[in-house]
Amino acid sequence: MEEASLHDEGFPPENLKQLLIACAKALSDNSIDVFDRLIEKARDAVSITGEPIQRLGAYMVEGLVARKEASGSSIYQALNCGVPESKDLLSYMHILYEICPYFKFGYMAANGAIADACKNDDRIHIIDFQIAQGSQWVTLLEALAARPGGPPHVRITGIDDSFSKYARGDGLEAVGRRLGAISEKFNIPVEFHGLPAFAPDVARDMLNVMPGEALAVNFPLQLHQIPDESVVVRNPRDGILRMVKSLSPKVVTLVEQESNTNTAPFLRRFEETLDYYLAMFESIDATLPRNNKDRVNLEQHCVARDIVNVIACEGKERVERHELFGKWKSRMTMAGFRQYPLSSYVNGVIKSLLRCYSEHYMLVEKDGAMLLGWKERNLISASAWQ
Repeated sequence: MEEASLHDEGFPPENLKQLLIACAKALSDNSIDVFDRLIEKARDAVSITGEPIQRLGAYMVEGLVARKEASGSSIYQALNCGVPESKDLLSYMHILYEICPYFKFGYMAANGAIADACKNDDRIHIIDFQIAQGSQWVTLLEALAARPGGPPHVRITGIDDSFSKYARGDGLEAVGRRLGAISEKFNIPVEFHGLPAFAPDVARDMLNVMPGEALAVNFPLQLHQIPDESVVVRNPRDGILRMVKSLSPKVVTLVEQESNTNTAPFLRRFEETLDYYLAMFESIDATLPRNNKDRVNLEQHCVARDIVNVIACEGKERVERHELFGKWKSRMTMAGFRQYPLSSYVNGVIKSLLRCYSEHYMLVEKDGAMLLGWKERNLISASAWQ
């Protein structure tokens, strides 16, 4: 009888994607009885070791249930209790970095723009709004060290929030030590200043910008976490761009997820998240076997938390607020920036990088940005601004 009633609700039981959307629609319509029946059926169909849609479905179900049963910080408390030890989290993040080109793509595009914009400067100051392990700067420092006329003096200001610190398992001193070792290895003068602060709290006078330095500002998969006018009236997202513009940087690099979840209503946001992360899970599937414990762990600890946040949370509690490149372009333009062209050389380097991965990755140039995608779905955008 239940099977028949599910058919009556217009859902084909063998289609998990449609079942998940039906669950979200029932919740959106506040049809709780229908939701409870559908979600049980979905629970039986998902698996963290199954096909990409089954694995993703497991976390989508978790998000839907969290949305129904809880709100705000209680969802985060439930999620945070499952965070692994920092050394394990770092290991999972490193595996994700190695098996998928998403991070490398962002780093290469940003580093290429910075190297090009500052090619004639003897003193360079990089402000990184999410320093993490400092990994991004290793290849750039190596390239700068090889300059024919000798290396420039490089100053890096690394902004760090508590989650990045936890993943690193150490304070900003660890990043300083790492960059110090790179400085010695490549014989390039590098100065590091750590700034423990959440990005929206960073003020101009904290950044120690000096005259005579070429300034580069880096936003790596980070700006979407800063609330905008739909959350806070004073609009910290645009505020930080205006503050950066006031520093007169030579170049600003922006890497973001190509997804539209910021102001979309719940059901549309759910469908967009399903579509986006299904492409990502399929790309992970191309590299790691389904029963691989590392794959389960990296999906669970590096990706699932974001998925649950997008689906389950609202208001200030929803920190993952992605926007499409077109929206970022209008924000950057309104803040007074114009696009800085990405070099064809960097494009060529990224294309050669992609040859080491599945043929299903695609690179397209659109509106002055580079977009990396899986099959037909764009996943990451990289752009530069001046």
